[in-house]
Formats: sequence, structure tokens, C-alpha cells
Amino acid sequence: MSEPRSEPRDTARIFYANIIDSVGDGVLALDAAGLVTLMNPAAEEITGVSRRQAVGNPFAAVFRGEQLLTEMVEKTATTGMTISDHENVVLKKAGHTTPVSATTSPLLLESGERVGTILVLRDLGNIRDLERAVRQADRLSALGTLAVGLAHEIKNPLGGIKGAAQLLEQELPEESELRDYTRVMIKEVRRVNRIVEELLELASPRKLELGRVNIHKILGDILVLQKRAAGREITFRQQFDPSIPPILADEALLTQLFLNLIKNAVEAVGELGTVQVASRVVSDYSMSHNWERRSRMVAVEVSDDGPGMVKEQLEHLFTPFFTTKAKGTGLGLAICQKIVSEHRGMIKVDSDPGHGTTFTVMLPLIQ
Repeated sequence: MSEPRSEPRDTARIFYANIIDSVGDGVLALDAAGLVTLMNPAAEEITGVSRRQAVGNPFAAVFRGEQLLTEMVEKTATTGMTISDHENVVLKKAGHTTPVSATTSPLLLESGERVGTILVLRDLGNIRDLERAVRQADRLSALGTLAVGLAHEIKNPLGGIKGAAQLLEQELPEESELRDYTRVMIKEVRRVNRIVEELLELASPRKLELGRVNIHKILGDILVLQKRAAGREITFRQQFDPSIPPILADEALLTQLFLNLIKNAVEAVGELGTVQVASRVVSDYSMSHNWERRSRMVAVEVSDDGPGMVKEQLEHLFTPFFTTKAKGTGLGLAICQKIVSEHRGMIKVDSDPGHGTTFTVMLPLIQ
């Protein structure tokens, strides 16, 4: 019986190269002299360094600004030890920093001879975003338990105060100055009642009425209404990805979500400015229970070129009753986050003082 023919060397090389290129983590291979011999697309994306810049050049020269990473590679090359750091490595790319998990391992032949070093990088930025979303959801859940009981206790005396003020107003003569006080009382009771209703909306669970939703129709209708309502020199721009299909969602809640975000953007730019709404598909996030990247997500970005926010404001932005508006209740964004969470998505914000703000909503692309 003849031996099975072995696979051609070139075919095997291409096969293994395709495997490396398909891996979601960044992979770099270095030879014994420290020259980069391999770099997959994920490594290019994570580091911001192209394969053309890296391959054939010394790792220490290509990444001379990344001291911790360089030290890990040198130590593995010298000792043959596998080294991992999941907390301290931060890459600088295009003016931004990206936390990464890094592991360096010796590259070994079948004989056990060390011929180089393997570096594996994993972008932790997405994971940190998800962790923050989970922590915020836990805080809102704890608040909800308190809010439901508190809201019901407040609504009963509010109804009595409003009724008494209305009866008193009816008993007073039309020309009485005291009517001004009763009108103020009724107005303020209504305002408190509105806050209580928003608090109940934030705290009370609601069954989603899921259906196939055209997210671009929702956004387009909101933009049309805002253009008419603004009546000012505000420029509205939209950049929608036409390939995005209808998604499985609650249309009423998504309308509430994006109306709130777009109205906030309009208010942020004031009398003159630009509001942009864009959609795209991303594959970097997944909300599966194992936090694995299994499904694509739709990202909707609502941006403005208003004054932006400082770091202290961003840290408390989704906290109930925190507001940057003179007449805001501080519950709008908390409700937005609850809606996104109910759809198994996430919301994040990026802002720089003087350079505007961008809210990004990511929802599962489930058709």
C-alpha cells in the first residue's frame, strides 16, 4: 500500500498564513535577531503599524516608544520564558491610547531549538467598555428597586397637593393676586410629577415589543422633525450605511432613545453648529453571554460640534439626576442607557472640551 502524498510545502505555508491572518488577536513573529518576520492584520489594527513598516525591521526600532512591550520581547528572547501582562501595556496610536493584553512566547522548532519570539496582542478597550456597561447596569438595577417604592409614595401626596391647589384657585376671585401662587403650586407639582414618571420609567421593567425595525427610517424621521423645530442655523448631516438591514428591536423605544440623543445634540450646538448622525456595522463587539465576538453589531453615532464636556462630567453622565442643563432632570440619558441595555446593546460617549461630543449606540445585528 502506497504512502499518502504529502501536502506541497507552498500550499501548507499559505494555509497556515491564512489561519494567522484570520485570528482576531494581533500576532507578530520575530526571528532570533529580533527582526519582525510576520505580522497579521489584527496586529496592524491594534498597533497602528503597517506590515510594510514592520516586517524585516528590528522590533525594538519599530516599537521604540513601547518600552514595556520591548522589555517583554527582550526577556523572552533571552530566557525563553513565556511572559504575560494583562494590566499595564498601553499602546499609543494616532494620538489615542489603547489598553492591550500582551503575551510573549519563545518560537520553537520540533527539536526544541529556539529560533525567535511570538508576540500576541489583544485589544482590551472593547472589554473595558463592556465591563463599564455591566457596572452601570448593576447600579441602575439597584436604583430601580428604591425608585419604584419612592415614586409611588411621592405620587399620592402630590395628587392631594395638586387637588387642594386647584380647589383653592377656584375659591379665589379672578383678580386676586393669590391666584399667582396657586398657579405656581400647580405648575411645580406637574414638574415633580414628570420627574416621578421618568423615575418610574427608568425603574420599571417593560416587555419589549420586538419587530423588524428599519433604523434608518427612525433616524430620518427624527432628523426631519428636528430640522423643522430647530429654526436656527444648524446643519444636519447623515451618513447611513445602506447595507444595514432591518433589526429586531422595539420601534417605540428606539425612537425615544434616538430622539433624546439628537435633541441633546441640537441643544449642545446652540444657535449655530453641526449635528451629524451616522450608521455603520462593527464586528469588534458582541453581547453574547461569554463576551465572545460572535455577531456583528450596528453602531449609530450622534455627533455635535458643541462645547464638549470635561472628564468629570463624562464620568457621571449616565448617573440618574446628574445633568449639565439648567432645566434638565438628569434622567434622560439614564433612560437611554436602560433602553440600550434592554436591547442587549451598549452606549458610550466621547467628548473633548471645545471639540464636541459623540454618543455611540451599538445594537445587535439580529434580523
